[in-house]
Amino acid sequence: MNVKYGIVVLVLITFFMVSFITNILGPIFPELIDDFNIGITLAGFFPFAFFVAYAVMSIPAGLLVQARGEKPVMLLAFTLAGAGSLSFALSPSFLVAMFALFTIGCAMALLQVAINPLLRVSGGSKHFAMYSVLAQLMFGGAATLSPIVYSTFVEGITLYKGVGRFFIGLVPSSMAWLSMYWLFAALSLGMVVYILLTPIAKVERNCNELLSVKQSLALLKNPIVVKFFFAIVAYVALEQGVANSISLFLQSYHGLDAHTHGAYAVSQFWLLLTVGCLIGLLLLKFFDAQKLLMVFSMGAASALLLALFGSKSTSLLSFSAVGFFLSIMWSVLFSLALNSMQVGHGAVAGILCTGIVGGAIASPILGLVSETIGSQQVAMLVLLIPLAYIFSVGMWTKPLIKNHTVSLFNRRTEVSQ
Repeated sequence: MNVKYGIVVLVLITFFMVSFITNILGPIFPELIDDFNIGITLAGFFPFAFFVAYAVMSIPAGLLVQARGEKPVMLLAFTLAGAGSLSFALSPSFLVAMFALFTIGCAMALLQVAINPLLRVSGGSKHFAMYSVLAQLMFGGAATLSPIVYSTFVEGITLYKGVGRFFIGLVPSSMAWLSMYWLFAALSLGMVVYILLTPIAKVERNCNELLSVKQSLALLKNPIVVKFFFAIVAYVALEQGVANSISLFLQSYHGLDAHTHGAYAVSQFWLLLTVGCLIGLLLLKFFDAQKLLMVFSMGAASALLLALFGSKSTSLLSFSAVGFFLSIMWSVLFSLALNSMQVGHGAVAGILCTGIVGGAIASPILGLVSETIGSQQVAMLVLLIPLAYIFSVGMWTKPLIKNHTVSLFNRRTEVSQ
């Protein structure tokens, strides 16, 4: 196998791991509230602890990648993820949970910053949008699988059968969800070994791509970088705000069990996001990515309204539809941002990944508004605000590098990406 394609495969597997670990918070959210005996607002600080790590770590991660290379940063990241997961599994208290989730969040920030430029170089800048959507496909696939694994583990531990037997003595039967963090620790160790055995050359950067701390911080004043930073904030706030609310919403408004129906609904949300990535791969070969971004934003807004105010069956279908319409947003936003800059892609990726802090603010804000007005249903209308901003990106962005596409009339065109 060509070394570069081998690295692409490693990056895609890493995307899978990032999602598999990150997106368990949605399915277990009701359990965290019950087991720690806390309200919705305080429970919102679990995702806050996880995602605020992106604000702390992403820019230093960009500089660390630039100085040391991608492989050492990826090894450090999975070491941190394993340590954080193990500490949570061994000592499931509120304070340890906050520390562990912050540690895991730091690990995910390191990985996000390292693998995006690595994917761009290994796969080629002109094909970055396509590989980025493929990475989102892996991301969505892992997020779809994570709730299913969770439900299987909970059932096995509760009934003392199947895979549940492996966790006897490791997790309390009343906190079966902790089994996921034992799994995360084991998977992180496996990734450390995999990366150690994989030859990864440090990405060669031109002189004008090697930025100092001062130059990297100066990018924070670049209006293009700032606009795309807030676009990433908006997207992650939207994605996590929906994903972390589905199970609790269905439990509160439609009386559906969080362990089964709730976890299944979250899984379907990510499954449709994955299906959307497949369709997005095709659409990006024929249509203007900016226009697709606008169309998918309008579709997401419509689906969210139906999910919140429709019947039980309509709500279940519509939450899945929201996932479908979110599918291309991350990859299109990220590729538009990097392809709008001539230099410093590693540092820019670090700043953009800092925007993942949007996931930290979504759940606490939704929880606070919900408890203040007494309606989670109305509180979730706040998510229309980040959707409106994402829609606006399709109107104002002007990338420097255009993505190679195929016209419907068998002639090649250059479409803005």
